[in-house]
Amino acid sequence: MRRAGRVAAGIAGVAAAALLAAGCGTGGVAPKQADVQNGEALFKSSCAGCHTLAAAGTNGTIGPNLDNAFASDRSQDFKDSSIENVVLDQIRLGSGPIAIGKVEEPTMPANIVKGQDAVDVAAYVASVAGQGGPTASSSPASLGTNGKKIFQSECSSCHTLAAAGATGTVGPNLDQLKPPLATVVRQVTNGGAVMPAFKGKLTPAQIEAVATFVSSSAGK
Repeated sequence: MRRAGRVAAGIAGVAAAALLAAGCGTGGVAPKQADVQNGEALFKSSCAGCHTLAAAGTNGTIGPNLDNAFASDRSQDFKDSSIENVVLDQIRLGSGPIAIGKVEEPTMPANIVKGQDAVDVAAYVASVAGQGGPTASSSPASLGTNGKKIFQSECSSCHTLAAAGATGTVGPNLDQLKPPLATVVRQVTNGGAVMPAFKGKLTPAQIEAVATFVSSSAGK
């Protein structure tokens, strides 16, 4: 997954540089009015599990590290509005899966947020990404063994779970699925389909904590 993240980040950086150099994206210029606070909340609920963004306290590794993707553009004094248009286009268009050997990494769905919400997320990312230069992915160690916090940080952008305020649609709706503890532990540990394995990223105690949270709160 780390290698895939680096490849994806490189691709994102090249694409961003090309679009920024052109001064616009491909899906229409973003409106001037945006609610950055709403954008932050939506980013944390819809994007946190896949992307690292220091300002949001997120450390996802499935998609590009957004601080790294835009750090060089910051150093070249590109405007926030240019970065916003790149991010908005990516939200609108999504991305195809990235093949690493025989492993196919997950697809970012198009329109994961829509309309004004997409504009708000793009404006938020543009306002904070890469401000401190390139960053390494944050360690999940700071989450401790709080199952709800671990879920919100690592899983909420892909799954729906009312107890966590999560409405992701990439993976199964956990409120409907109501998986037992052993099933969640196995899935989080080993991954499956488009879900990455968290063994080695989360400690066994953290996996147990998030699995307990999911199995005890799903559907309630």
